[in-house]
Amino acid sequence: MQGQAGKRTFEVEIIPPKHASDKIPADLQLFADKYKRVMDSGFTVCITDNAMGLLAFQGHECIEYLGLPVKPEQLSIHLNTFHSKADLVKLLDDCNAMGVRNFLIISGDGSDRLPKLQPHEVEAEGTASVTSVELLAWIKKHYPQFKLGVAFNPYEPPEDEFEKMERKIAAGASFIVTQPIIEKNAIVDELLEKYPDVPVIIEAWMSKKLHLLSDAVGYTIPEDTPFDPLTTLEQLLEIYPQCGFYLSILGFKTQYGRVEELAGITKGGDAQ
Repeated sequence: MQGQAGKRTFEVEIIPPKHASDKIPADLQLFADKYKRVMDSGFTVCITDNAMGLLAFQGHECIEYLGLPVKPEQLSIHLNTFHSKADLVKLLDDCNAMGVRNFLIISGDGSDRLPKLQPHEVEAEGTASVTSVELLAWIKKHYPQFKLGVAFNPYEPPEDEFEKMERKIAAGASFIVTQPIIEKNAIVDELLEKYPDVPVIIEAWMSKKLHLLSDAVGYTIPEDTPFDPLTTLEQLLEIYPQCGFYLSILGFKTQYGRVEELAGITKGGDAQ
């Protein structure tokens, strides 16, 4: 993805404070610091929705409470199927009023503390449970002003994942974010060939903790596997110059400055 003046830009994941935190004021301040720095860099802030099934404050709630600026072209909010219908409608209405326009629609991680949308609540027929496809179709119908993206997992059986992608595109998806990759990936290459007109954003894993990456992709990566996140990111930028890049678990203190350099930015910030 290219930003102003031909500079490369990135999408940076930020996780809102968890309800169970015993240091919510400090967590909110860190959220604000990261949010402002990403915005100032000209990158896109991507805010998770109860990541790993852990109850957290909603991104738009944090933005409103902290009085943070909303720049529609630089903000993307995750939205999963683990919400009540009333909460879903309120979230979408509140985001619409705030000027939020970009959402990444995912099935999400559930827990006993989170409600789950039911098929009849999103006008879905012929399915026993709501997935990202049904949620996407319902939002597209009732909130056509939103730009909706979907996830793609190159580690699932390709025939199944591409069949799901066909349904996601038919339901109204306008951009795709992959699961993290750490090298050239044949399935991602096939995705790019199948959908040349759909923007594809590749997730780059920015943590050195490979067991967390193993959890994310669903197969074991030996801990002694040579892996440097910044070097890998630079290699992926060369391999996939036509793609945007989603940065998860980015170290604001140790890595962010180099990411700004890769985008042609030399200024720093205070987030960590």
